[in-house]
Parts: sequence; structure tokens; C-alpha cells
Amino acid sequence: MALKKSQLYSSLWSSADELRGSMDASQYKDYVLTLLFVKYVSDKYAGKSDALIEVPEGGSFKDLVKLKGDKEIGDKINTIIRHLADANDLKGVIDIADFNDPEKLGTGPEMVDRLSRLVAIFDELDFSANRAGGDDLLGDAYEYLMRHFATQSGKSKGQFYTPGEVSRVMAHVIGIGPDTVPSNTIYDPTCGSGSLLLKAADQAPRGISIYGQENDLATWALARMNMILHGHPTAEIWKGNTLAAPHFKEQDGGLRRFDFAVANPPFSLKAWSTGVDPDHDQYGRFVGFGIPPVKNGDYAFLLHLVKSLGSKGRGAIILPHGVLFRGNKEADIRRNLVKRGLIEGIIGLPPNLFYGTSIPACIVVIDKAGAGERESVFVVDASKGFIKDGNKNRLRAQDIHKVVDVFTKRLELPRYSRSVSNDEIESNGYNLNIPRYVDASEPEDLQDLDAHLRGGIPNRDIEALAAYWEVFPSLRGQLFRDGDRAGYSEAVIEPSLVKKTILDSDEFTSFSAGVSATFTDWTEAHRPMLRSFTEGAPTAVIAALSEDLLERFRPLPLVDEYDVYQRLLDYWDDVMQDDLYLITADGWLGAAQPRAVIDNTDRKIKETPDLTIGKKKYKLDLVPPRLIVDRFFQKERAELEELEVTAALVTAQLEEFIEENSGEEGALEGARNDKGTIPKKGIADLLKDLPEDESTDDDRRILTRCVALFDAEAAARKTAKDARGALDAQTLARYETLTEDEVKALVVDDKWFATLWEAVEGEAQKLLQTLVRRVEVLERRYARTLPQLEHDAVLLRAKVNEHLAVMGFART
Repeated sequence: MALKKSQLYSSLWSSADELRGSMDASQYKDYVLTLLFVKYVSDKYAGKSDALIEVPEGGSFKDLVKLKGDKEIGDKINTIIRHLADANDLKGVIDIADFNDPEKLGTGPEMVDRLSRLVAIFDELDFSANRAGGDDLLGDAYEYLMRHFATQSGKSKGQFYTPGEVSRVMAHVIGIGPDTVPSNTIYDPTCGSGSLLLKAADQAPRGISIYGQENDLATWALARMNMILHGHPTAEIWKGNTLAAPHFKEQDGGLRRFDFAVANPPFSLKAWSTGVDPDHDQYGRFVGFGIPPVKNGDYAFLLHLVKSLGSKGRGAIILPHGVLFRGNKEADIRRNLVKRGLIEGIIGLPPNLFYGTSIPACIVVIDKAGAGERESVFVVDASKGFIKDGNKNRLRAQDIHKVVDVFTKRLELPRYSRSVSNDEIESNGYNLNIPRYVDASEPEDLQDLDAHLRGGIPNRDIEALAAYWEVFPSLRGQLFRDGDRAGYSEAVIEPSLVKKTILDSDEFTSFSAGVSATFTDWTEAHRPMLRSFTEGAPTAVIAALSEDLLERFRPLPLVDEYDVYQRLLDYWDDVMQDDLYLITADGWLGAAQPRAVIDNTDRKIKETPDLTIGKKKYKLDLVPPRLIVDRFFQKERAELEELEVTAALVTAQLEEFIEENSGEEGALEGARNDKGTIPKKGIADLLKDLPEDESTDDDRRILTRCVALFDAEAAARKTAKDARGALDAQTLARYETLTEDEVKALVVDDKWFATLWEAVEGEAQKLLQTLVRRVEVLERRYARTLPQLEHDAVLLRAKVNEHLAVMGFART
């Protein structure tokens, strides 16, 4: 049975990270990713005559496995990898890392142990059995490791990786999609490990031709491996300084032009002009725009990208916000870009997204098609849409989708986006700083001084909830009525009754029913597809599910369709995608069967059992035991719950009895042990040693009662434990008799749809809570006027003075 992908990746990272010792993560990645490459191509291509990659004799991962414990393991690993490199023109790509380097890997037994354990980690993986269409198991693992290495590499060494979420935004906004054809070209002049190019290429289902250049040798090698592992072996990735020595040129010596271009260059590079003569640039990159500052290369990379686009080319580049407002030479370049209509839009991103820097950045979108007629720049402030992820911020699926929808459809949303005319930009001196055009700040919750002085709730604050009153028109009248002066209202009910009033309203009931009906319609539309899924592309499944869910919830009032969309994507990442990959690997029945958990300290992939019968432990990946019990053993579950409640009551009774009869003079105190507890044995010993006379009758009664309670607790717990064991045994046995239809009902309805409905219902409840909190705040805020509060203060002060006088204190 296949392991869950998410479990495999996290175990792979944690295990590999344990072995790097004092080596910097930016260096250690070269070793880990090289071994991952060798393992993948060995599993995928070894022994195949027509394979994309030739795995020669003495150049496979099996040869590495034989070296575990070998005193010369480092040198021999180098030899094996060299054989593989020589056979596939990968010299200088996969043989960069030196596995015999004592400074990085230790000497003698330390090196042998470290490398042996590292090989063992990858030996547990199997990339040969995967049969899920569109499944990029290795690519996903590579991406997972790259992201974690970037996280740990620090600001100065994490620039080899562009977060996949940002990459997807860039691919969408420049127009890569289903209409893209293999002959279309995409170029990244500072491609790093190739992650940005690959995410862009993922959006072209029919294929696209990939070109890139990278200056750092080790990072270039990663990019080459990355392309092969993701199924793009023909991608042209070249070494070299893009600005000083661009590789891609036309026959006339000018820069080659591409259909699409993306870039995440190093921010504000000071040495950008090394090897470049800006005043006489042979490629004409600065002609008509201006020369960037000598010690800041942001616009040098942007102008290189502009020059590298064809006449209808589109590109996107990540740059610091300074490019939008800095003056002098950069202001001249910015003015010329705007006047020539080359800047289609600007997207402000959240801070702390990137691994090379924590400063906020933006995406500048370039579009040469129709540039001459362009009279505006579309500005998006997406800086508030993110989630914390460790020590970095990350775009969620809903943030990506919202940015793309708004940008591609030119949707103008308050505090988020607007189209800004060139005339307005000119009036601002061609300053493109986003806050000049889009104010993303939340409106202040202003206090009404007149209401505090004279009473009443300002109608302005009530009308700010207009979106709710449109859906619940009569609810406003149930909560507020006209006050005794214009512009102010009064509360109809107490704040504590606001939630009940809303819940009991017919309009809220109708609203909730609409949410439920929309979700039910969505489940009915997709249940046949999910139940018939056996193999194929899980990625296509989530695309169909999520887009339809988004569109169905878009017309609903109040509910944010992107929040609902995110709920589905979160569940997909946590559970559903693993389930579908298990189904493609083992089928519905196979994936539902219990899998023995191996207790082996040498295993790198650790698992927590879902069911334990005696000494045997089982993992139930697809169908958790709870689902079996809920569907087939409701009577037994109810009986078990009753027994567990009984046991808990007896335990509580025992604890209360001990509490009442212990302490300094308590009959049970003498039984307290060194750990501070009072065990049954201590009670029994006290009872045994108690003298037989009338003076000890009360203590005997208490001790005897306590022993009886201990016995009752043990009996109740044993009864509940036996019932639990019996139910667990019945549950395990039921897995063996499951039919495929039963498995599908358990997974699709009881697991997937039931969990998702709880999440969607949670969104409706979140709206309710928001309204309730706001109404309560308004009612409490203006419930008492300042004169009333002052009067209360006078009365309270008088009472305090009275009490002080009674106690003999006089206030002066």
C-alpha cells in the first residue's frame, strides 16, 4: 500500500535535515537533491532501452545502496554519480556535490555513518509504482525540499527559489494557459533553480518551450536537474551573467525575443554593471528609456526583460517597491515606460514572502501588445492577503485566485484594485507608489462624541452594515428603532439577546438554507465523478471541484466565495489529495484495507497507528475507524460511550471522596506516597494496620469506602476497556467485508463531503459572529452617556467615602 505523499515528504525532510550536522542548508541541499535525482531516474528508467535517461552499469541507486557501511563510501558515491553523468551529458550538473569532502561530511566513521543513513532515507522511496495521471510525485518532493532548504538557508542564500504561489500568479497574469502551444516560448533571465519557469510551464497543459540563464554554477545545476525531473529535458538552461553576457541572441547579435518572460532577479544589485558598458550597450536595452543607476540594478533587469520580449510579448518581474517611486534616473525610466504603455499593471505583494529578503515586493507586468494605445495602469494592492507559515508569509490559494481574477478581468474593488489613467499618473510625477492610487487600509472605527454625550447609536454605524440589511431587511428593525433625534437610533433588545434574535429570524434561516442548498447542488454535481474515479489526474479533479465551488458560491450574498474556495483547497492539501493518490495506487478496496504499522527505530517514516488490537498496530489511511463505527456500529458505540461515562463518574466520585477525606486530619492522608498521590495500596495498608476498637470506626468506614470506590473504578474502567477492545475488533473485521460501493459511500459522503460541509457551514457561522459582535459593540458603546457615567461615578465615590468613614478613615 502506498504511503501518503504529504507524510512521505515531511518524513523525508525531517530525516534528511537530521543528518546535515553543521553544514549550511544551502550547501546540504546539493547532496540531498543529487541523491533524490539518482534515486528517481534509477526507479524510472533503469533497464529500459528507450529511456529518456540512461542508467548505466555501475551508475544506479542500487549501486549506492551496496555502499552502506563501506569505508570508502564517499569516493565510491562520486564514481557512481560520475558514471550516470557521463552517460547522459550531465557532467557539471549532477556531479557538483563532493561526497568525499571531509570538511562538510566528517571524516572516517562519521562520514560513513552520515552517508549510509542518507542513502537509507532515499532507499525507502519508490518512484516506479506511481500510476496517477498528471502526478508529479518526484517534482512535488523536489519542490518540498527546495522550499525547506530555502527557508533554512537565510537571506543571503535563499534566492535560488521563488515561492510557487507567486510563480503561479505571474504565469496567470501574463496569459499562459490552455491556449498556449508548445511553440510558444518562455524565458527567465535569472532563473535560479528553475522553480519560476516550471510553475509557469505548469499552466500550459499543451506544453511550452523553456529558456533560462543562471549565473551561479551550483544553482544552474539544480535548475538542470529540476527540468529533467519535471519532464522538461529539452529546456535550455545556460550558465552565465545575463546582463554582461546574455546567451540567447539572434543571428544579427541582438537579443532573442520570446513570447513570455518571467524573472525574480536579485533585488537592488549593486554590481550589475560589471562587464556591461551601459553607455554603449550593444543590445540597446537602455535606448529610449535611460540608464539605471550604477549601484542599483533593478531597472537593468526590467529593461533586459522588456528587450527580450517579442512585439506581442508579455512578461512579469518581481522587484522591490522602490522601483515604483525612487527618483532621478529611475524616475526617468519609469516615465518612459508608462508613456510608451509598456506597464500593463502592478501587483503589490505581502511582505516577507521571499527567501532572499523580508522586504515587500511587487510584480510589474509588461505587455507589448497594444502598448501604443494603452492609457492606464491597472494597480492591485494584494498586500493584506496571506497566511503566516513558520517564519515566512505565504499566499493562500484564495489569495492567488483573487489576484488573478481581479487582474485578468480588470475588476475594480474598494481598497484592493483600480485602473489608473496615465493622466493621473502624470499628475503625480509618474510616481507609481501603490498607496497613492489604492488605499488598502481598513476604515477606522470612529467614536461619535455626540452620542457619548447625549445618547443614541449613530445611524452612520448601523448603515455601515448595509450588506447585512440587504439580506436581512427586517432584522434591522428587530435590533434597532428610531431614536428621539435625527441621525440616531436606539437598541431594541439587550446585547446578550442579539445572537438569539438573529438565529431565530426567518431571514437568517433562509440564508442558511441557501448556503446548504448551494453546497448540496455542488455535491450532487460531483458525486458521480468522485465515485467513478479510479485512476487519472488528481490535479484535474481538484481543478474541477474548486472552480465549480467558487462559481456556485459567487452569487451568494455575504459569503466570500474565496473563503469557501480556500476551505476546499485546505482540505485537499491535508487529506483529499492523499486519498486520491492512494486510490490510484491501490484501488478503492485496496486503499481502504488496514496496513500494519512497522515498529522499527531505523525507519525514517514514522507513523501513529489508528487502531491497536493487542500488540498489533494498524494504519487506516483512506477510511478511518470512526467512519466504520459511525455507519455500522452505532448501537455498540452508544453502549461504549455509556460505559465510559459511567467509568468517568466513578473516577470523579473517587477523586471527590479522597479530596474530602485527606488533608492534615483526614483519614486518608497517611496513605499519601512520595509522589503526592493516594493509591489503593496505601489505603489497604492503612486499613490493615488500623487497631480494632471503637475509636477507629469512622476511619475504618472511610478507608473501606475508599477501597470499594477504587474497586468500582477499576471494574468500570475494565468493562469500558473490554467494550472498547470488542468494538475495535469488530471494526477491524468489518474492513475485510467492505464492498467497493460501501467504501465509496464512506469516503465520498461520510468523509469528504461531510468534512467540507462543516467547513462551509463554519463560514456562515463566521458571518453570524461578525454581525453579532458589531451589533453588541454598538449597543454597549453608547448604552450610557457621559453625564450618566459621571453621575454613577459620584454615587460610587460617595459609597467609598462612607465605607472609609466606617473604617475610621476620613478623605480630605
